[in-house]
Amino acid sequence: MPIDQTKLGSVVAEQMEAIEQDHAGEDCELGDVIVVVEVLCPDSREVRVRSNPASHHARIGLLTQALRNELG
Repeated sequence: MPIDQTKLGSVVAEQMEAIEQDHAGEDCELGDVIVVVEVLCPDSREVRVRSNPASHHARIGLLTQALRNELG
């Protein structure tokens, strides 16, 4: 059975709307993107990460900044 992608699509759409609202009229563009997804299966759970930074150093840096943002 294929996995329903609705939740992922909704989160991404909400993020884009928030970015566009916060930066309306500014000359901004998206930089690197990281997607973290929890996959729940009947007998297991895993966390998947996909990103466009080429190096692990860039990915870790972005994740560290996101963690700081979440912790305030």
